[in-house]
Formats: sequence, C-alpha cells, structure tokens
Amino acid sequence: MQIPLKISTHSITLAPAMEDFIRERAERLERFYPRLTRCTVMVNGYSAHHRTGGPVSVRIHLGVPGDELTVDRQEAESVEVALRQAFDAARRQLQDHWRLQRGKVKTHEPRPQGRVRPPAGAGAA
Repeated sequence: MQIPLKISTHSITLAPAMEDFIRERAERLERFYPRLTRCTVMVNGYSAHHRTGGPVSVRIHLGVPGDELTVDRQEAESVEVALRQAFDAARRQLQDHWRLQRGKVKTHEPRPQGRVRPPAGAGAA
C-alpha cells in the first residue's frame, strides 16, 4: 500500500489481538489485490449508556487506482464477527472491481428499440 493502514476506533477499545487481526486481514487484501493504495478501518462501539452493549459497526475504506471502495457492516454479537464480515465483504468488492477492470463481467446485448408503424393505407377507413 502506498499509504499505511490506518485503524481508528470510537467508543470502544480494541484488544491487541483485534488490531493484529485487522493488520493480518489488510495484508491478505493487499496480497489478493497488489494495486491497493490505501486501507482505513473504523470500528465504532456501542455508546457507554447501554448496559448490555449494542451493535458494533465497522467501516472499511479501500483506495484502488481510479476508485474508492467502502464497506459498512453492523453486528450485534461481537467485534470479531463484525470485522470478519466486513473484511469478507471488502474482498468480494475487490473481486468485483478486478473483474470490471479486466472486462470479465458478462454483458447482455441491448434490447432492440424502435417504433411499430402501421402498414401503409391502414389508417384511412
């Protein structure tokens, strides 16, 4: 990556194991798509006034040449599940982006367009 990985949090503290998990998954994305220029991961925890917790949201911004991909995931179970789902979705978006770049997306022939004209002399009765 041209710009190093950036991890930010809001209303939550990530354990060192979670930060290592994020770094490892970001490296996997870079190995899958070497032209990746930037990866930013934002983890938002539940607000402090909840007793039982709440949903954790993860947003991943990926910079690729000529485009930017964004993934948003929200999960009520755990931070790890939210991160795993978000990185899986990011990989799928990179796959789709790669297919578009390579022209490996199926396209359908355009539907014929035109007007139907009545036969000559059919309108005068």
